[in-house]
Formats: sequence, structure tokens, C-alpha cells
Amino acid sequence: MRTKLKIIFPILANLFAFNLIAQEKTEMEKFQSIIEEVENKFAPDKRTAIFQISIENENDKYILKGETNLPDAKVELLQKLNEFNITDQVEILPEAELGDKIYGIVNLSVANFRTKPDHDEEMGTQALLGTPLKVYKKERGWYLVQTPDEYISWIDSDGFFRVDYDSLVEWSNSEKIIYVKDFGFSYSAPDENSERVADLVIGDLLKYSGEENGFCKVIYPDGKTAFIKSEDCKSFDEWLDEANPTAENILETARLFMGIPYLWGGTSVKGMDCSGFTKTVFYLNGVILPRDASQQVNTGESIDTENKLETLLPGDLLFFGRKESESSKERISHVAIYIGNGDYIHASGRVRINSFAKDKPNYNAYRDDSFVRAKRVIGSNSVNTILNNKYYGEEK
Repeated sequence: MRTKLKIIFPILANLFAFNLIAQEKTEMEKFQSIIEEVENKFAPDKRTAIFQISIENENDKYILKGETNLPDAKVELLQKLNEFNITDQVEILPEAELGDKIYGIVNLSVANFRTKPDHDEEMGTQALLGTPLKVYKKERGWYLVQTPDEYISWIDSDGFFRVDYDSLVEWSNSEKIIYVKDFGFSYSAPDENSERVADLVIGDLLKYSGEENGFCKVIYPDGKTAFIKSEDCKSFDEWLDEANPTAENILETARLFMGIPYLWGGTSVKGMDCSGFTKTVFYLNGVILPRDASQQVNTGESIDTENKLETLLPGDLLFFGRKESESSKERISHVAIYIGNGDYIHASGRVRINSFAKDKPNYNAYRDDSFVRAKRVIGSNSVNTILNNKYYGEEK
């Protein structure tokens, strides 16, 4: 009898342990399903939202860990998990260590942003001097920030100046100039022969501080002063009042960048990728487009392009990639701006003009075959403008 018991007890113990493991696995799968459900609702695009949350079992206690910049998403997640005994350790960003300086202003002519906090990581995007930022966390000398197009990426501490809410509002409401020349410099004195302070590119913003000998005195986000030739800049408020994204203006701006080399992640005259090109062209006409082509395709009004040369209008955005099929989803990987008569302008190797018209020397068969659809941003009420963007106004 004792021998039988010695055999039965280990079997029962193993069965009990197995049942516990199976129960834990089932619960963990349920928890993960709830987390994914909330993530898909609040943060379907990881490029524009932070939702890095997981659940772990530590000493028979379930602990919710991670971080998010979406308080409402965390509230809903906890409500859905309320019936379970779960310890909440999810941090709401911005992180407390940042104090009240959870905003920033780009302090270089063109600042580079990385997908991870290191200089040898992929460049995700760029932002121009004077661009306001939301700051979420710090890792070594890098900061995770969000630009006015909602794109989230990392910038090193030399690329921007960190400020509190009041300082950002003061910057936003201050009288500023916008640099309107393709490329140039600011100087230490109102004299082109004086020492250069920094380079400048079209679209840069600086605080205005007066006129002197044909130069504007300007103030950088970090407080340093400089001088810019008055003919190379314009009042930002006046420029903004005049900004009008008509087809004529969009195409005139687009042609300014002819020949500019392709640069992955680039959004400036120093180099630009396909969506960086369209984004910069529309920004210089007062419109803020999302960062990537696969995001820009969700803006504006849809166009029936079955007979594309008949329905397209100058200034329309053209999207290329892979069409949806029974075996695969649509994939947008390229964007261009339609000129008219079958021609379009885009950043491909360099900013250039190609055509859908097969009888033209600049016909591009690859782009013709990979054309997916088009959107009309001009005249659309759904687009984001500098005037109504929360990062440029008082509401932060």
C-alpha cells in the first residue's frame, strides 16, 4: 500500500502543478488579448503613440509594467482588468524625472531624429529650427520627443533646447521671423563679414528682436543672439497669413527642391526622402502632413483613379507601393505630387519629375506599375495646418 501511495502522490502533485501552469497560461493569454485590444484602439500606429505595456507573474502576483503617453488608454486597460488582482506599475509619460521641462524647441537649422537613442541608429525624421516639441523621457544624453506631426523619435541634447510650459507659450506667442532663402547663415554682427553663428535653411524660425543696418536681430531658442540679412527672412505672422496651399503655390514650392539629393529620414533642403519632400513642400504652404507616406495616404479626400489621367488635378498626392489582393494587404512605400499632363514630381534618388505618359522620355514604368491611389489635400477640411496645430498654439 505504501508503495502505491508513493507512486500516486507524485502523480497528483504533477497533475496539480500542470493544472496551475495551464491556468496561468490561459490567464496570461487573456491578459495579453486585452492589452492588444486596448493598444489597437488607442495606439494603432507606434510611430505616433507610446504604448509599451506587458504583464508578468512574479511570486504568484500579476504585475502590469511598462509606459504610455496615453492616460485614457491606461484607464481603460485597468478597467478591463479590474476583475483580476493585478498590481499597476505602468508609468504615464512624460517621466517624473523631467520635472516641468517637458517641452522643447529645435535649436539647429535642421535637427536629426533617430529611431533609437544613439548616433549610429537609423534616422527617422528631421525638424527645422524653431519647431516646438513634446518631451517624454530621457536616456543618457537623448530625449524621446514628439514633433508637431505627432511623430515620436529620439533627439540628442545638442539638437534642441528644453523648456517648461510657460516658456514654450512665450516662444509660440513671440514675434518671429521665418527664413525664406534656400540656404544661408546667421552672423554675430549685422555684417556678412562677421563671424558666422550658424547655418540656416528655408523654413527655420527665430525670435525677432529688431532691425540694424539691413539685418534682423534674432534670438535662438537657447537665448543666443545673431543677425540675418533682412531680405532673407520674413515676418512669420505675415508669412502665415499669406500661406495658401493652392496647386500653383504647392508646385512652385516643389520645384524649388529640384535636384536635391534623396536622404532617408530627411525633411529639409539638405536632403529629403519621398514623404519628407511632400511634407516640406506642404509645410512651406502652411499645411502639416503626417511624416511617412503610409500615414500621408490617410489624409485628404479620396480620388477615383481608375482613369488616373482624367481625374487627377495638379497638387494631388500620388501613392505607390503594392495594391491590396486576396493574399496581401495594401502597402504604401512612396509618394509624389501630381503636376498635370501625366507628370509628377517626387524624391527618388533626387527630386525629379517623371511621367505616367508612355510617350514621354521621363516615363517611369516602375512607378506606373506600382501606382496605388491618390488623395486630394488641397481644399480638404480634414488636414492639419500650422494655424490649428496644438504645438504651435497656446494649448499644449
